[in-house]
Amino acid sequence: MTAEVSAARDDGLDAARRALVVVAHPDDAEFLCAGTVAKLCRAGWNVYYCLVTSGDKGTKDPEMTPQRLAEIREEEQREACRILGVRDVVFLRYPDGFVRNDEALRGDIVRVIRRVKPHTVITWDGFRRGFNHSDHRAVGIATYDAVFPASRDPFYYPEQITEEGLTWHRVGELLLAGSDEPDYFVDISDYFDLKIQALLAHKSQVARDQPPDAWVAAMRRRVRETAEATGIAYAEAFRRVTLRT
Repeated sequence: MTAEVSAARDDGLDAARRALVVVAHPDDAEFLCAGTVAKLCRAGWNVYYCLVTSGDKGTKDPEMTPQRLAEIREEEQREACRILGVRDVVFLRYPDGFVRNDEALRGDIVRVIRRVKPHTVITWDGFRRGFNHSDHRAVGIATYDAVFPASRDPFYYPEQITEEGLTWHRVGELLLAGSDEPDYFVDISDYFDLKIQALLAHKSQVARDQPPDAWVAAMRRRVRETAEATGIAYAEAFRRVTLRT
């Protein structure tokens, strides 16, 4: 890691006061950026979530149904949002495991962007190499495409403007989580406990295969490793894309 990269942490976080997190499943945001979200909320930002699916495939319980699991996971996500201070969460309810970066998905994400009007959008880095969930890739790239140029230019999804009363919006920056090449590190040392509380709200998903204390210790190691060489204790990492046009 270069000095330039480590020096990039946190600058610009308070340049505006509205952020949107777009992810594939309930609990994705808490793993990726809950500390950053908690930090923004306590700095006076309005933070919103957009969940593309409700995670209706995320179980090995043969007695569970997809509909019931989706209901459970949406409630878990709402509780995590309450803990962090998220202002609102939108569930698009696409089928878990079958998300595609297509015109419909981009349009739905554009609609949320035009309603929320965020300065900062946080999502998956859909361009990362190696093993990754297909929904994560699709949502990351669809959000990238929705941010630029679709939400900005009025001839993309014009019915949102002429029929729904929305207006186009220019996003200021993207923070891409789960990146192979992070260059932006947010100090979450004061917000690690809130991150853990929010993650533990996802009772159907986390700390299922090991004692809770062991699971928390593993998460602590994970964020410490992310922070290595930055000079801070705990960090979340992103690839930052600044949009100037």
